[in-house]
Amino acid sequence: MRKRRVKLGLTIAILVAVLGTDVRDASAQSYPTKPIRIIVPYAAGGAVDVVARLVGARLADSLGQPVIVENRAGAGGNAGADAVAKSPPDGYTILQNTNGQAISAALYRALPFDTVKDFIPVTQLVATYTVLVANPKLPAKSVQDLIALAKAKPGALNYGMTGVGNSLHLTMEMFKRAAGIDIQAIPYRGDALLNPALIAGEVDVAIVPIATAVPLIEGGQLRALAVNSAIRSAVLPNVPTVAEDAIPGFEAAGWQGYFVSARTPRDVVAVIQRAVAKALAVPDLQARLKAMGNEPVGSTPEEFAAKFGADLAKFARVVKEAQIPLQD
Repeated sequence: MRKRRVKLGLTIAILVAVLGTDVRDASAQSYPTKPIRIIVPYAAGGAVDVVARLVGARLADSLGQPVIVENRAGAGGNAGADAVAKSPPDGYTILQNTNGQAISAALYRALPFDTVKDFIPVTQLVATYTVLVANPKLPAKSVQDLIALAKAKPGALNYGMTGVGNSLHLTMEMFKRAAGIDIQAIPYRGDALLNPALIAGEVDVAIVPIATAVPLIEGGQLRALAVNSAIRSAVLPNVPTVAEDAIPGFEAAGWQGYFVSARTPRDVVAVIQRAVAKALAVPDLQARLKAMGNEPVGSTPEEFAAKFGADLAKFARVVKEAQIPLQD
């Protein structure tokens, strides 16, 4: 009951932020009248940056103003988020972040912003899918095989990860707990180092973004065991979900979404959300996003606020149960 109350409380707090937005300072009739900045809190060329530029181009068409993507990497995504939290509440500075935005509050000892009070969730842009992959020499061709192997040799298997507390790390911790297995983490600095380690057999398995894994899977360099979403991925249609194969109900899809600073007028938030939904409905943009392993969403602020609140509670629980040390 306590966990339910925490989850409900977070969701209500976010919904209050969305629905209680001050509408006196701006009007949808005049917004936008100047260029809009999309702050990406990661380096250029990454998955978030690519989506930001694809969607931003269409958003500019919908809103009739230039949309500028600005990369502000640092502090695990918190530097860019802080810049948006402290920006004027006028809708001209938008944060595009992953579900890492819902992890930060549980992972860091201190943040320069309040994850709930300083932001308004605007819309979920896409659901992002990941895949559990293995070195082809590992004697496991399915999730069931992997679980059996791990239980036969507790602590003998390992997995690669690309950052303490990021969504891929927490997804693997969720998988471990759901499967009742013990496999050891081996850290790497990004996919550029992790993927070669997987191919070489330095690590046994990993959860990786589908977009970067597909060429390696198709080339036989990695073996796909399962996708972590509720449904199969269109780019890996023959790969089952974890829930199908071994753990009913398991689902760990990520997301990318828009946030604006608190007190941004509600009608401005609505204009941005509608423009995003219109952009995501364009067939060629949908096709390009899906080819990267993303599923376009375009949810309402209320829907995204509810999802964000649920993820805040979920990741707080995972960080605590996995005993992940707090980060500075």
